[in-house]
Amino acid sequence: MEKKINIGTVGLGLMGCSIATCILAAGHPVTSLVRRIEAASEARERILEFLQQLNAEGILKEDPQVIIARHIITDDIAQLKGHEVIIETIIENVAEKKQLYQQLETVVSATAIIGSNTSAIPVTILQEGLQHPERLLGIHWAEPAHITRFMEVICGKESDIDYAYKIIAIAEGWGKEPSLLKKDIRGFITNRIMYAMLREAFNLVENGYATVEDVDRSLRNDLGYWITFAGPFRFMDLTGIPAYLTVMKDLFPELSNTPIPPASMEALVAAGAKGVSNAQGFYPYTKESAEKWEEQFIEFSYDIRKLAEKYTPKS
Repeated sequence: MEKKINIGTVGLGLMGCSIATCILAAGHPVTSLVRRIEAASEARERILEFLQQLNAEGILKEDPQVIIARHIITDDIAQLKGHEVIIETIIENVAEKKQLYQQLETVVSATAIIGSNTSAIPVTILQEGLQHPERLLGIHWAEPAHITRFMEVICGKESDIDYAYKIIAIAEGWGKEPSLLKKDIRGFITNRIMYAMLREAFNLVENGYATVEDVDRSLRNDLGYWITFAGPFRFMDLTGIPAYLTVMKDLFPELSNTPIPPASMEALVAAGAKGVSNAQGFYPYTKESAEKWEEQFIEFSYDIRKLAEKYTPKS
């Protein structure tokens, strides 16, 4: 196996463990910085479990025990010295992220790439006050990160696009199919489009047009049927462009554009709902049914990965 560059990660929550798994599985030595070293053993167990899942799916080229031996977990930031790429996965808090980047700049080289797994914070804001803002990028992953092929690489106002191209090349070796945003915008590609869809979904439910179940059913059996094969622009090519213009003229004026979060969402969160993680969400769950849905989601994610690889566009 060719020698792989050293990659650092910061944070080993659920997403951080999944990201570390993905990079380890691709053959890189990984050093993960954590705030509490006491959490290291639990994180290592989770990562080993993820690697064993990948192995069972026939994705790994090495034994999981060999792979995890390349993983160092530490609470000493100095251990990230010499790493060419650092992926940060801490909480979505601007002040905490910027403090971390300033600490990293005292350790890593001036050309080491720092990537933030932010979901919505503009990269330009995160670059403010750094010694080398040109090497900071948004690197947006999807959960489960060790299975999905999704990645968005986002340039801030001061990013050097050559660093973005370098990350894209490296990430392709991680099994990703990255998208590049040359200009910074809140929410990036998928979140902007997904939240526009969520706003309209709530609009239909809260105004009595359809139930939660009916909205989910329609989207699973229409959007869910084609979206892995073709994005929206390719799908319009496949199904005839002129009809979409006709519908846009009639439909766009009637779509919801409220800037206020849905009242039912506010109430659900206020009641403590987190979804299947605490068996409380839009649907009723028992502890057992919630666990079953989580298991099925992982199984489905592997199936979709295989389908996406089979039909990956070549041009």
